[in-house]
Amino acid sequence: MDDRPGHQEARPSAAGGADRESAGQPGVIGIGLAAVLTFALAQGSWQWFATFIGVTLLAVMLAFQRRAEWTPGLRSAYLRGLIAYALVVGLCVAIALAPLLQRQAWLFPMPGTRGECALMGRYAALQAQSALGNLAGGDGAALAFAQQVQARKAVAECLSATTTLWLPLYGLGAAILVGAVAWFRDRARARHGAAVGS
Repeated sequence: MDDRPGHQEARPSAAGGADRESAGQPGVIGIGLAAVLTFALAQGSWQWFATFIGVTLLAVMLAFQRRAEWTPGLRSAYLRGLIAYALVVGLCVAIALAPLLQRQAWLFPMPGTRGECALMGRYAALQAQSALGNLAGGDGAALAFAQQVQARKAVAECLSATTTLWLPLYGLGAAILVGAVAWFRDRARARHGAAVGS
């Protein structure tokens, strides 16, 4: 009879450990998806679907990823987990912002680059016309449409390449901000809990 309560107490603790492990798994999956999708979406122009993916991964991270209890020290498990957490959140933010950064000059000015990319668009339009040769005069409306399509594609790819070069800076900035806020918040909670306990 005395052994049974011990077995019953052990089972919930083991189940609780399994629950904690399963609660952290979506965060790990989100980390892997964010890394893979970043490399996949970095090719070509940034599309608005990247914003949906970034926001979804960010929601997964914030909902399921649990940080360790705050402990002081540069080599603590808490700080290692916080760094990983902040970097992945910064990565998700960078993915979510990439299409907006590419398209909005007020958010991401890129001095000089937007003008150079416009020149690339004009060059692509000339290429589309020269590729047709003598056929260019056959259908002016079709030629104009093809030139517009090629020009937009060239401009988008040019801006996308520059945006991708600057994305790590935006992601790192978001990671530093998120990490600092989380660290101060977790430290305040730990000190409050210690004060209440004492």
